[in-house]
Amino acid sequence: MSKTYTQQEHAEALVDEIRKAIEHRATWMYLLLKEARERGLDWDDFAREAVRKTGYLHGQAKREKMKDPASLEEFASVFAAGTSRKVFEMEVVAADGDRYHLDFHYCPLVSAWQKLGASPQEIEQLCDIAMDGDRGIAEQFPEFEFSLGETIAQGKPVCQIRFDVKK
Repeated sequence: MSKTYTQQEHAEALVDEIRKAIEHRATWMYLLLKEARERGLDWDDFAREAVRKTGYLHGQAKREKMKDPASLEEFASVFAAGTSRKVFEMEVVAADGDRYHLDFHYCPLVSAWQKLGASPQEIEQLCDIAMDGDRGIAEQFPEFEFSLGETIAQGKPVCQIRFDVKK
């Protein structure tokens, strides 16, 4: 006899599966970069630009979905929509026409890097490289300014992601 799952259980299972997928990507990112370092390559020499280019693609796709790309409120609806809020345990700390501020209370990438035994310094660098994806997304919206405050990779309780309308 099969078990019947509630909608809540399905939602939790989906979040777990997405976290596992993100951890999987973080694992191969770390192992690729570790291999590159062992071959004498510095991560910053190539990884940042590759990740930023990925952000450009994601940012362009988000921009194309929007009726008014200059609207921070509309941007908020495409930047962190749906299940991703639960995956990263996002808290909206400010949202209006001039600012969209999020605190992420969980990071599956950091979780994966910790499980792999990456050093705190490596985790902080890996996180900053990964954030180049978000910086790339932000560059597709010249109307907004992106800033990154404290991060879980720095040992802080949250990642502070901030978008503000340029004045």
